[in-house]
This record gives sequence, structure tokens and C-alpha cells, in this order.
Amino acid sequence: MSHDSTAVQETAVRKLSGRRRKEIVAVLLFSGGPIFESSIPLSVFGIDRQDAGVPRYRLLVCAGEEGPLRTTGGLELSAPHGLDAIGRAGTVVVPAWRSITSPPPEQALDVLRRAHEEGARIVGLCTGAFVLAAAGLLDGRPATTHWMYAPTLAKRYPSVHVDPRELFVDDGDVLTSAGTGAGIDLCLHIVRSDHGNEAANALARRLVVPPRRGGGTGHAGGAGGGAAQERYLDRSLPEEIGADPLAEVVAWALEHLHEQFDVEQLAARAYMSRRTFDRRFRSLTGSAPLQWLITQRVLQAQRLLETSDYSVDEVAGRCGFRSPVALRGHFRRQLGASPAAYRAAYRARRPQGEKSAVPENGAAPAMAQGQAQGQAQGHGHGSVPVPSGDQAASAVPAQSRRPSENGEAVPRPTLPGRR
Repeated sequence: MSHDSTAVQETAVRKLSGRRRKEIVAVLLFSGGPIFESSIPLSVFGIDRQDAGVPRYRLLVCAGEEGPLRTTGGLELSAPHGLDAIGRAGTVVVPAWRSITSPPPEQALDVLRRAHEEGARIVGLCTGAFVLAAAGLLDGRPATTHWMYAPTLAKRYPSVHVDPRELFVDDGDVLTSAGTGAGIDLCLHIVRSDHGNEAANALARRLVVPPRRGGGTGHAGGAGGGAAQERYLDRSLPEEIGADPLAEVVAWALEHLHEQFDVEQLAARAYMSRRTFDRRFRSLTGSAPLQWLITQRVLQAQRLLETSDYSVDEVAGRCGFRSPVALRGHFRRQLGASPAAYRAAYRARRPQGEKSAVPENGAAPAMAQGQAQGQAQGHGHGSVPVPSGDQAASAVPAQSRRPSENGEAVPRPTLPGRR
């Protein structure tokens, strides 16, 4: 799919003003940001690879707040520039934000707004999208982020058109990407937009990554549909939950998705009140336990639809839904199509001879084996599309639904900015 709007067409041709130069890339770092994500734009734009045919950018690493900036493993970083240096950049990249529940510094948001007003290209990688959203730069625009955090982004900023299916979204002068690998994809896309395919392919060879993956969308035709984030969707949780007492409860839930249970029962297994359990779960994962549980049931239904011949009614029972109606409602809400339409689309694209890998009872594999399965993007929960972008677009329901405790789908009006 692609995103094409009058607003995009107007902003895409805006000229840089003041001292800004197209070849200058400013990377805005904050304390608490993960080092891997933070290093992506530094590696892409900060190393001279002209010998390989890659045009050179000028990199400015800027601290978004008072240092030193702490990162993964207790390392401390000292950025050579402050917020003032962003005034020279034609591109500003926010590679990550430390917490989806806390607001970024207002001074940094003001600098981003000013940069955008002066024609700079603003890029948010992974959770960096939350910083762009807090600055108001994503209002009324399509955007993506790590699929685990997409529901939170959409809920917190309802005027943003959050699409968790895409690896990256290019909306002209504002670009966003999904998790770590998608950040590399978007940076390569930027090089390709600036200097052409040959330069981007040369850089990809140096980085030993694919020059282009399907799933990114653009404002005027996109980079093409394809696998997008759906291949990375999993039931894993943030790594830090592994040492938390909730890990055992989560493991039990994933092993018993074929049974009917609710969040009250999970709270009881954790020896917590429902209120305490909700608060602890949300602080660890960024999502409410009810929504997480429903998402896991939908993802398990997705696997069974892909790898078994069970009827939709049987799939509903094997995924813990109280009725096929509940499955259809939640499935359509999260994947944009009915279970039957999803299965048909998947089988139309499935390689010949592919065999089922799902246990007979439809239960999820043990958390002990699956807890680290989110390596491709690293974290938690999200929503996915049918394999065909056209079919997904044509099957989007007119009415979104909210989950109920018993698994039924209860209609609600569509929120502004939600699709």
C-alpha cells in the first residue's frame, strides 16, 4: 500500500532554510536509549565509505538532554554536540526513546518542531516514533513503530494513523520505522532516496544486509508491499520480564492458550489483586494484560489457520475463545480480515509442500523455549495483516471493536486517526 496525501505533497518539496544542509544528519540521543538502535544511524551516516561508492554524509551526534547519557549495560556516552547543532541539519534522526510511558524533554521537542518547520527531514526509528508523536509531527500522518508498541502509540496519540504492519513508512518529510532491523531498512531507503539504488546497494553490501526488503510504504507509490512486520510477530515479551515473578504466569498462559481463562485467573496465579497485576504487567510490557491475552489467542489462531485444516469453529475452541463469533471479531480487528479470508490469502501465497508445525491440541510452545523468540525485533505484541495488502485494505471493518473479559467483541465507534 502507499500513503499519498495533499499534505505530503506540500511538505515533500519544502526547501531547507537557514544554515541547514541536506548532507548533514543529526542523530538525537537520550539517556536510557538502547545502544544497538542508537548506533544504526551512526553506522549508516557517520562512516566514510566513499571508496565503496557511497556518498558521504556529515554526522552530528547531539544530546537531547544533560549528559552523561547512559545506555545498555551501564555504558555512559558523551555526545559532542547539543541541541543547538540540530539547527544545521537537513535530516534529524531519533533512533530510540527510553520509555513509551514517559514524555520526552520539552526542549528537545521544540527543536524538532523548529527543524521540521525549516524544512528538515525528521526520522523516528523504532520507539523514536514516540518522540515525533509527542512533538506533534505525526498528527494526521501514517506512521509505524515496533509492533509491540504500536497499540500504545495509537492509543496515546489517536490522531496518528498507526500501521503496525509496515517495516517503515515514508511520508515525505517525516519517516518512521519498526524495530531494529527495520531501522536499517529505513536508513538504506533514505540513502536510496538521496543518491539512488547503486549507492544504497553498495552500502548494503558493506553492512552485509539485504539492500531492500518488502514492507516499506512511501508517499507516492511506496517501496512495495510484502512481508512487512508480520513475519516477526510473536508472543514474546521484553527481555527484562524473564527475571520477574510474572514470567512464570506468562509461561503458563502461553502453554494453555487452548483453555478458557481470563486475567482474573492470571492475577490469582501471580498471587496479586487484579489491579496490582494490571499495573505490574503494563509497567513491564507496555500493554494491558487483557489486550495481550487476546492478542496471543489471535496469533495462535493465525498459526492454526496457516498450518492446519481445522474449521474456524475448531480454531476458536483450540485458541480459548468462547465462540467463533469472538474469534472473528478479534481476528478482524487485529488482522483486518476474517479468519476464512486470511486462510485463503495465506494458502494462495504459501510455498508448495509446506507442512504443519503446530501441535495437535493447538497449544502454544512453552515459554521456556519461546521467551527469546523475539530476536528479529526484540519485544512483545502487536497486530498483523493478511498476507495480501490489497485484500487487507479491502477487508478493513467499518467498526473497530474493544475486547471484553469473556473474549467477545463489543462494538465501539472508531477513534479519530485509527483505521
